[in-house]
This record gives sequence, C-alpha cells and structure tokens, in this order.
Amino acid sequence: MKSIHFTLVLFCLAFTSCSGHCKKMNGRALTLSLDKPEAKSVAIFCSLNGYAGQMLNQRKGIWQVTVPADKPFRYFYKVDGKTFLPVCPKKEKDDFGSENCIFEPRL
Repeated sequence: MKSIHFTLVLFCLAFTSCSGHCKKMNGRALTLSLDKPEAKSVAIFCSLNGYAGQMLNQRKGIWQVTVPADKPFRYFYKVDGKTFLPVCPKKEKDDFGSENCIFEPRL
C-alpha cells in the first residue's frame, strides 16, 4: 500500500509540479508551497495574523511557509508585489473586489 501511495505522490509531482500550489499537513501545522522560480519575493497574507504579510522562504524556486492548521483561515499571496490567488477548492469574495482562498482543517 505504501508503494502505491508513494507512486501516486510522485506522479502528481511530476505531472503537475504542485500545479503551482501545494499543501502538506504535519500534525497541527500546514506547509504551503508555491512553485514560482521566477519570483523575487513572495508573501502570504492570511486571517491568522490580521492579514499582516509574512515572507515565504525560497529554495530552488519553491517558496514555503508553515502556519498553524488548527482552525479555518483565509489567505492570498503577493508575488513580486502583485496579488496572486492559487487554485484552491474554496474561495470567497473579499472587501476589495478580489478573492481569498479558504483553508478548513479536518475536524
């Protein structure tokens, strides 16, 4: 069973490159990854901290941040100063005519 799971993960990574955006749960933390090798800076803005921007760490073109995942939150990114919303299953309109992604932990 482990080999099937591993194969599926490799398949997804190889053919989608995370589709630009990946989420990985690790206990009560969530690591968000954004595949933007051309970017010079990436920040996340989320409801967990009142939408104060937090810079992501970059390694080989993949930008990452780890946030608490014990309650729902809304978020979006700024890539080189421009708002970027990844493909996400749940979205909502914000007060500025744009949208935010919604993360809801499995309770």
